[in-house]
Amino acid sequence: MEGKKFKLKNREEILLILGAQDEELRALEMALKVQLFVRHHPETETADLTLTGKPAAVEKAELRLRGMLEEFYKARLAPEEARPAEPAGLPEGALFKTSFGELIRPRGEAQKEYVDAIRSTDLVVGVGPAGTGKTFLAAVCALRALKAQEVKRIILTRPIVEAGEKLGYLPGDIAEKVHPYLRPLHDAFYTLLGPDNFRALRADEVIETVPLAFMRGRTLDNAFIILDEAQNTLPEQMKMFLTRMGPRSKVVVTGDVTQIDLQDKDRSGLVQIKGILKNVGAVKFVNFTAADVERHPLVKEILGAYEEWEAANGEKEAFDR
Repeated sequence: MEGKKFKLKNREEILLILGAQDEELRALEMALKVQLFVRHHPETETADLTLTGKPAAVEKAELRLRGMLEEFYKARLAPEEARPAEPAGLPEGALFKTSFGELIRPRGEAQKEYVDAIRSTDLVVGVGPAGTGKTFLAAVCALRALKAQEVKRIILTRPIVEAGEKLGYLPGDIAEKVHPYLRPLHDAFYTLLGPDNFRALRADEVIETVPLAFMRGRTLDNAFIILDEAQNTLPEQMKMFLTRMGPRSKVVVTGDVTQIDLQDKDRSGLVQIKGILKNVGAVKFVNFTAADVERHPLVKEILGAYEEWEAANGEKEAFDR
């Protein structure tokens, strides 16, 4: 008799292999000619399978289970026109259909310009206030590229800027320490994919979230890379990030130059990038204003009030200098 462990990494994999209440367990044992023991982990929505039986049967059963999962993920990431759920494709003007059935379209001229730039250019810099859709639309375009098999993975990163509390004093390992900083990047993907799909793609490292400092030394090919909160990068960090770009990759940089958390605001990599790359024709810059905000209507009024106050006090956005 031989025993082998097989991990189911999320609720979707559990439902696929075992069924809602493990009702497929006995049928699966008969089909694969092995014994299956399952241990659920409700806190992480994962499960461990132990396969026991004759070595040849166990090996064959493991290959069968892995094949089922591969087919499942392959079908989910297939191009839109190849998916049976949407044989006619998306309606005209729609970019993406969320797991909840909502159609995502660009709103306004600035968002349309931004999406067109991302789809036609390998390096796009989107600058503007919060709520203008910079990160969300970059996530939409990243998922479109992934489903069309234009890239093999999505990488999300942002600089970690400590605000009064050092990371070393926060509880947990490094992943737990930086999680609150990276969580805002996850929100768009939760909305677009649903939490289960997002967790599954992260578990398979199809979607990776990583602090900017951990990008050094890597070459990222066949990837859609989003750098968020870029106003908090230093010039040397921005250079390091942009030079990670490998073959068949696409990069979107987003930020708001009115919300720089660096002590020396003139040292922002986002502030300097426009002047540095102004003669690089393959880079596209898209600027958003308070008029492009798509959050609660009050947000536009708040941003407008701040702009008036800054103008009255002689402050000017360095990015536009």
